[in-house]
Amino acid sequence: MRRLATLLLAALLPLISPAEADLAKTLRIASFSTELSRKGPGLLLRDLQRGKNPQVGAILQTLTEANADILVLQGIDWDHEGRSVIELRNLLSKRIPRYGHIYAARPNTGMQTGHDMNGDGRLGTARDAQGYGRFTGQDGMAILSRLPILRAEVRDLSELLWQDLPGATLPTYPNGTPFPSRDALAAQRLSTTGHWIVPILLPSGEQLSVMAFQATPPLFDGPEDRNGMRNQDEIRLWQVLLDGGLGPTPTEPWVIVGGANLDPDKGAGRRTAIADLLRDPRLQDPRPPDAAGRTNTVNWGTSGSMRVDYVLPSRALQVVASGLIWPAEIAAKEGGADRPASRHALVWTDLQIQ
Repeated sequence: MRRLATLLLAALLPLISPAEADLAKTLRIASFSTELSRKGPGLLLRDLQRGKNPQVGAILQTLTEANADILVLQGIDWDHEGRSVIELRNLLSKRIPRYGHIYAARPNTGMQTGHDMNGDGRLGTARDAQGYGRFTGQDGMAILSRLPILRAEVRDLSELLWQDLPGATLPTYPNGTPFPSRDALAAQRLSTTGHWIVPILLPSGEQLSVMAFQATPPLFDGPEDRNGMRNQDEIRLWQVLLDGGLGPTPTEPWVIVGGANLDPDKGAGRRTAIADLLRDPRLQDPRPPDAAGRTNTVNWGTSGSMRVDYVLPSRALQVVASGLIWPAEIAAKEGGADRPASRHALVWTDLQIQ
């Protein structure tokens, strides 16, 4: 197996151009919850192809300003042929050097289970999917990279059942029986969207494991706190993985990238989950600021500003710089008011690789 991996690396190294090698001396990794998801399948692709949507333009402007080498995107609808993410990549590549490598596996969002997953007595609703979604692939994830993605070595933990996570905290009724039912809980995957370990080939021949995820909001449930418990365990999965509780542990260097939907200090949810992760001595927290020195990454209006999006490198990596980029305000379709292209800021971190 080691010899096969060596041969694979030797075959892929020539794919890294001199320009890519120069870029990768300091590697910029970004996470961005784009909020590009639409209300039906194919609508995002339509808006991307028409080239007239102001939100799409503002998102492209934000990605262009970031000029990251590796982009981990959330809130982008998945389709079977990957046409939406390819179209987004092509539009972006007209502005900055081409992203030649894409990874976008099917997310759990919109994947119907055949069970009543939230206990409302109905079947087939958006909340009865593995992850909330009106259609297959709504609010998915994607990775765009200027450096090769070793697809054959990707580990996708998205099929892991919630009850199979070591130490899982599972929802129950007051009498202790499983919520919403034993059968539903037995079918419930942990990942709302996905948990991916995606190896990127660096110019040195070393691999960087990008550990990407997007967790459920710890809201929109009942007294059983189903979403709060799930959000907690989706975040805790990374520590279980690093402890060896889910098979082989990723070798350094690695970086955890994505949306936890949880602030360590304020807001709803089991905040100790993200606080514990941020304090883990195996990683480092750059706490990237925006131009005004603020570290919150989302503005939810009346719910306030919070820090919920993260790029967390392993200790083996040297952080050179980090920051936030807020998307532009755009004209709303109704009322003439302004609204952000996304309520989230793009989070970026520069890493010294060589």
